Amino acid sequence: MAHRDTTARRPPLPTGWRRLAARLPILLFRTGLGFLFGKRLLLLHHVGRISGLDRLVVLEVVSYDPANASWIIASGFGPKADWYQNLREQPKTLIQFGNRPHAVTAHFLTPDEGADIMADYARRHPRTAHRLCAYMGLPGGGEAAYRAAGRAIPFVRLDADIGHRQRGRART
Repeated sequence: MAHRDTTARRPPLPTGWRRLAARLPILLFRTGLGFLFGKRLLLLHHVGRISGLDRLVVLEVVSYDPANASWIIASGFGPKADWYQNLREQPKTLIQFGNRPHAVTAHFLTPDEGADIMADYARRHPRTAHRLCAYMGLPGGGEAAYRAAGRAIPFVRLDADIGHRQRGRART
């Protein structure tokens, strides 16, 4: 019988009214109100790796690079999150950022890249970074702790298709 590591537990998924509140942003995106979230959230479309059904999830944008049409997102529920595993199976997908759709390809970042991203995020959003680490049961506070947390959190960079980047540059 294999030994199961119970030290790193996955945070519980929301249920009841909390699940409804967590899914409310999806409804807002779908009704054309995605602009209300500014540059903080995006709507990720993904395909269930087992069911083959279309799925939607709203995620926080950790970093946005408008010049390269690139977004970095993090899996707060770790590598076991359904959307993360679905992107692993099918990295080409769609997002909605504001009210604009973008065809993107997911690139899975290394733990060292995650450390740099989390340290930068903690400098820009110290309270949110501290709460995120506490929620995930990771130590927070100080650059070394945030770098360690960044190595534990899976980060994904979503790059817009080349055709989108060329259209975007033509407008500037």
